[in-house]
Amino acid sequence: MLSYRHAFHAGNHADVLKHLVLLELLGYYNRKEKPWYYIDTHAGAGCYALHSEQADKTAEFAEGIARLWGCDDPPAPIAAYLAAVRQFNPHGRLLFYPGSPALAMTQARAQDRLRLFELHPADFESLQRTFNTEQERVQVRRADGFGALKGLLPPPSRRAVVLLDPPYELKEDYRRVVDTLRDAMRRFPNGTFAVWYPMLARADARALPERLAELGAESWLDVRLAVRQPARDGFGMFGSGLYVVNPPWVLPQRLELALLWLVERLGVEPGAGFDLEHHIE
Repeated sequence: MLSYRHAFHAGNHADVLKHLVLLELLGYYNRKEKPWYYIDTHAGAGCYALHSEQADKTAEFAEGIARLWGCDDPPAPIAAYLAAVRQFNPHGRLLFYPGSPALAMTQARAQDRLRLFELHPADFESLQRTFNTEQERVQVRRADGFGALKGLLPPPSRRAVVLLDPPYELKEDYRRVVDTLRDAMRRFPNGTFAVWYPMLARADARALPERLAELGAESWLDVRLAVRQPARDGFGMFGSGLYVVNPPWVLPQRLELALLWLVERLGVEPGAGFDLEHHIE
């Protein structure tokens, strides 16, 4: 149950897509002075050393953030994402990759708050260390984020971005993410919820986007980035997606150019591409 460690996957193509969208959401929320909450149900360790034993074992960042690091003149959303990652690499070398909470913190103002959940004991301790000087704005709890989320909705500010990013190692994660989103939409209809999901050959992974759509959100966006064709043996993640409830109206246009650019740099086979669907009221 607690075997998943994101350090093996930090900075891969899925992180690029997920964090690009996350920064776009928080950047839009920053257009108003009113405070926001960032809630992360599966926060991970906070920040990852890319040349640690874990990261070097898979070196997935080599097909993700490393391919973008030295690029000139990226689209504005990509430039903002790279600028955020560079805050953790001040000397120019790509040595560290920030997780979702650390990237969210780059956008947080004095009035904003982060609420982070992580079950893995080692990752929880690392997350605590990452934010040990920010206890006024950031609360870190060792808890099941699926269950803990309901106690935070709606937040006092009535403005929040909630990231549901489970590892999907357990089959029940596919059910729980749908059930959790259904309950969250009921408790906080105006919240912005982003569900990350893997693109895999397995049936429950293929069915997840449709199950999320069946929840009936009035405003939604579904973005997917594939970097290769599905393997013939059905093994491995060939892309990923995010389903966003109550996305900003500007998000589709900003993502489209960024995704075209990403496919050219992250795609490793002719099967690479992206899908972007939305209905925003």
